[in-house]
Amino acid sequence: MTPTQGIALVDLDEDGVDRAFRADVLTGLRQSQKAVPARWFYDDAGSALFEEITRLEEYYPTRAETEILRNHGADFRRLIGPGRAVVEFGSGSSVKTPLLLSAIEPGAYVPLDISGDFLRSSSAALARKFPGLPVHPVEADFMREVELPDAIAPLKKLGFFPGSTIGNMVPRTAVDLLRSMRATLRGSRGERPMLLIGMDLVKDQAVLEAAYDDAKGVTARFNLNLAERINRELDGTIPTGDLAHRAIWNDDFARIEMHLEAMKDIVFYVSGEKFTMEKGETIHTENSHKFTRRSGNLMLLAGGWTPLQHWTDEEGRFSVTLAQASEQREAP
Repeated sequence: MTPTQGIALVDLDEDGVDRAFRADVLTGLRQSQKAVPARWFYDDAGSALFEEITRLEEYYPTRAETEILRNHGADFRRLIGPGRAVVEFGSGSSVKTPLLLSAIEPGAYVPLDISGDFLRSSSAALARKFPGLPVHPVEADFMREVELPDAIAPLKKLGFFPGSTIGNMVPRTAVDLLRSMRATLRGSRGERPMLLIGMDLVKDQAVLEAAYDDAKGVTARFNLNLAERINRELDGTIPTGDLAHRAIWNDDFARIEMHLEAMKDIVFYVSGEKFTMEKGETIHTENSHKFTRRSGNLMLLAGGWTPLQHWTDEEGRFSVTLAQASEQREAP
């Protein structure tokens, strides 16, 4: 396997459609509160739109996390050490990932992503930026345990999960993901892998809502692209012109919710199955949970990770936590 050759692990049917995508969409649209998991935002078009979102004035998380990664490289190098294989859950950002790789002198870089073309493009860019670093992209759904390339088996592992993507999941799913990450990163000789994870913090409601409903409408396009993807890949007939983007703060669950709201009664088909929506009914497309230090710690511990150190940006908007796989214990 050449350094930038990918391993495709996505399960496609005879028509080239991701079976998990179809199953999630059909199951979600049958529910009384229609919903589609946020991970399906990230086809090639969605990934490109998200990169545009990260550059918006209202969208602070990327700038805040980048500040942390830029300012604390010496801490990362001291605590993580050189020579680890960095396994990134999601294709690497052109800004954030190089900051980490430059700080810790990794032994290899393994990006995991479900969007194959975007994965290969970002991996090739990282390989050019770090010509001596082995890069092994793996096209896979990282929500489940992933088999990593044999070439990195001898190396200690560091998981990298920036962007507060963990906040897109309800707590049960987030904990399941953290456990599957631990299984993906497990060492062959009882080695306890590490995880560097970004988490967005609770803050003023107006700031949060603006970050997910920007003035230029990029986030609205990102949200609507999910319906367009369903139409493209699943023979859908969703009338996207009759849907509107909504971003709502749900204080009870400490999260921003994104929905696609029907502006009138509509009827459509997906993979031959008929669906209806009344005016005002929504498809729930994303949760973005916000954390306190304590709630973030509790989630990590439930997922089998022990927090080691936290960092925040100067304005206290965002946090990055380094954790290590917890030792197995039978008692407190």
